[in-house]
Amino acid sequence: MTGVETRSVTRDSLFLLADVRVEQNAEAYRVRVRNLSDGGMMGEGQLRVQRGHRVSVELRNIGAVGGTVAWVQDNRFGVAFDEEIDSQKARRPLQAPEDSVTFMAAPSRAHRAPRPPEPSTLRKI
Repeated sequence: MTGVETRSVTRDSLFLLADVRVEQNAEAYRVRVRNLSDGGMMGEGQLRVQRGHRVSVELRNIGAVGGTVAWVQDNRFGVAFDEEIDSQKARRPLQAPEDSVTFMAAPSRAHRAPRPPEPSTLRKI
């Protein structure tokens, strides 16, 4: 095997959690999102779904997205979204609502070491 990268598309590491509801079920299941694109996702978790099930996926910074389970293998499953999303939004840090008040605290200096003494103040022995 050579050390040359042959993939045409770069892959991102993704650690994202999402809540999934299956076909009008009120209960939400927390799953790991392993892959996310504008058109779909691969999820992993203890969720029993079958190909063709309708789901609603709650994604960070995006909200609820409808879709259909495209495939299932062990505890992983693929979802094809009904409409394309901006998958980059979900990768960004959580955004606060625009009307929320932002509190800026002053930086703490309690953990800093004291300044060294001036050489002119030291006693000579």
